[in-house]
Amino acid sequence: MMATLLSPTEFFRGPPEVHVWAPGRVNLLGEHTDYNDGYMLPVATPQRTDVMAARSDDGMFHLYSATLDQAVDFAQEDSAPHGFGRYMEGCIRLLQQRGVAVPPLRMYVRSNLALGTGLSSSAALEVATLRAIRALLKTELDGVTLAQIAQQAEIRYAGVNCGIMDQMASSLADEEHMLFLDARTLDHEVLPLPPGAELIVINSGVPRQLAESKYNERRAECEAASQQLGVQALRDVRDVADVERLPAPLKQRARHVVSENLRVLEARGGVDAARFGELMNLSHYSLRDDYEVSIGALDELTEALRTDPDVFGARLTGAGFGGACVALCRAGTASQAGMRVVERMRRVGGAAASATLLIPAPPQ
Repeated sequence: MMATLLSPTEFFRGPPEVHVWAPGRVNLLGEHTDYNDGYMLPVATPQRTDVMAARSDDGMFHLYSATLDQAVDFAQEDSAPHGFGRYMEGCIRLLQQRGVAVPPLRMYVRSNLALGTGLSSSAALEVATLRAIRALLKTELDGVTLAQIAQQAEIRYAGVNCGIMDQMASSLADEEHMLFLDARTLDHEVLPLPPGAELIVINSGVPRQLAESKYNERRAECEAASQQLGVQALRDVRDVADVERLPAPLKQRARHVVSENLRVLEARGGVDAARFGELMNLSHYSLRDDYEVSIGALDELTEALRTDPDVFGARLTGAGFGGACVALCRAGTASQAGMRVVERMRRVGGAAASATLLIPAPPQ
């Protein structure tokens, strides 16, 4: 139901007991590899989701999103309706299933993460919810376990059969470094951004609805390709040539995943900004042509970025079908490059793009 826009003080009738936050993420390389047990290189965004919490005094859960101006109320034995409350309820229920006595709570959410842009607003909500409960109840919960619970909340309660990259990045990453992730082992490593470079994220203006996209279809295609190749997951294929015997479209889907993993591993080994940009370009072409998750607006934006003299490379970020793209730029030039490209797109009547954020964020 709709609610009158509330401040935290009004919602809690005083100060909350805890106030935590979690960032979104931008993925630089390794798209659609996490649910294939593969590798990825995300960074955290300066934009974030805040969750405040306190114990409820009436035996009910009360969830309120100031971003959406929506309130959700449900009893301990009931379920939240579909929407932001389902993500939060999933976190609560999974903790309860692990033996954590989560009492009825009041939880207030606000976020400056743009929804539907592929910056992982859902993972930030899940991670921030779990952090709030951890802080409130003083529960032992390390960052990796927290990410695993957050992922299961999205799969089992929101109906999105996601990999674990978004939740791991929101739980463990920062905006100063890349986070190398191995989806099979959950090993992770903090790495520097390429020297002399910074990032700009551009919103295409086309919203993305992940649960309604072909994300689950792509996952099923990858599972079918793995079965035909006789491997546990596409991560176990190390030579792109090995997928050529598959029928279409499984061949194309597998070719993207295998080549994308190789790009991540090359970048992890240490490359300069120019080569990293080339790897980002190759990633986008593969997502466009083999994985077929790009759209015209993202193709136009990334191509416009590649022609800018201060851009090393650009690609869509997130699952695709809309959302944002990310570009690696010369240090100190990303903001100007982003503005030039956005203005160029507007002049030619292209995507309704807008420069979303710089990473790392400029000093205050």
